[in-house]
Amino acid sequence: MTNEAPAFRLDLTLRELRTGLESVQAQVADALEAHGYGEGAMFAMRLALEEAIVNAFRHGNRSDPAKVVFFRCAVDGAEAAFEVEDQGPGFDPRTIPDPTEDENIEIPSGRGVMLIKAYMTDVEFVKPGNKLRMRYAKQAAADAS
Repeated sequence: MTNEAPAFRLDLTLRELRTGLESVQAQVADALEAHGYGEGAMFAMRLALEEAIVNAFRHGNRSDPAKVVFFRCAVDGAEAAFEVEDQGPGFDPRTIPDPTEDENIEIPSGRGVMLIKAYMTDVEFVKPGNKLRMRYAKQAAADAS
């Protein structure tokens, strides 16, 4: 018998950026802590979630207050999986300029997606591009250090 916390699941409809983001981050932080994720992992996921949710409201929904963002997650001792879906038309992630290229250094676009890809183990944009799936594998992170 193990003392591991039971798997945590969360399914929310976020109606407003600030309060929705605060709610998600607080609940996910508690779940990550309960499942033994370290400070570095918690920072990485907090940043990735913030970028994903802000992008969903601002870019996906174009800041339309009538539109919502759907958030789902599952956290256990091995991995944390997240899904952020907006009500926008979607986009092709291949069109995001690489913010590390010299000609894009001054352009603010693309930095959030770059950070998400850097911090998460797996990142998938689901067609038509209005749903983002991210996964953080605890073992993969441990192997990388």
